[in-house]
Amino acid sequence: MKYKDLGIRDYKETWDYQQSVHGKLTEMKTGKTADKTLPQLIFVEHPHVYTLGKSGKENNLLVNPDFVRSIGASFYKIDRGGDITYHGPGQIVGYPILDLDALGKGVKQYVTSLEQVIIDTLTAYHIVATRMEGATGVWLDTHKPGFSRKICAIGVKVSRGITMHGFALNVSTDLGYFNHINPCGFSDKTVTSMEKELGCKPDMGEVKKSLLNHFQKQFGLEFV
Repeated sequence: MKYKDLGIRDYKETWDYQQSVHGKLTEMKTGKTADKTLPQLIFVEHPHVYTLGKSGKENNLLVNPDFVRSIGASFYKIDRGGDITYHGPGQIVGYPILDLDALGKGVKQYVTSLEQVIIDTLTAYHIVATRMEGATGVWLDTHKPGFSRKICAIGVKVSRGITMHGFALNVSTDLGYFNHINPCGFSDKTVTSMEKELGCKPDMGEVKKSLLNHFQKQFGLEFV
């Protein structure tokens, strides 16, 4: 699997890049081309942007378009599952583009595996994280009513067995931008970051290395 770190990159530009890789993998899988394209894992940080999944409700964006522009953000309706979320600097967004059929995984298994990558990474930083029943992503203190908070959002698209979109791990994210949405459609739950939980700012490069290590173990893939 190819690993690519895009640094800080515009959301639409990255979305177009994902679609290009997805298209090439689909053509290879369906025999439309003999060209060899490797699956990819993309890491990126986006400038401030809100994205709304295909099943999301637009009223979960709590401000109007003029206000979104005034805080230097953009807004996109996109083709992944899930509701609304925020991406911005200090957040590692991971986009795995791979063939689930080749891995022998269904969509539910795939999402569970992504969650486990995040849980294992956070464990390495002594942050106890888990899943929440009925809510995709990775959470803290799910057993404490009123204290549950999301640290990583997950939303994917699978077409012809090939994935797009992925996860967004809050490392040192400006959490204030989440105040303008109901994150992932929840009005009664909050968000957090590694920096907030640890009381210090983790090194982004080290967090990426940990994510790559646990991704490789979870999916049985090697990066080139």
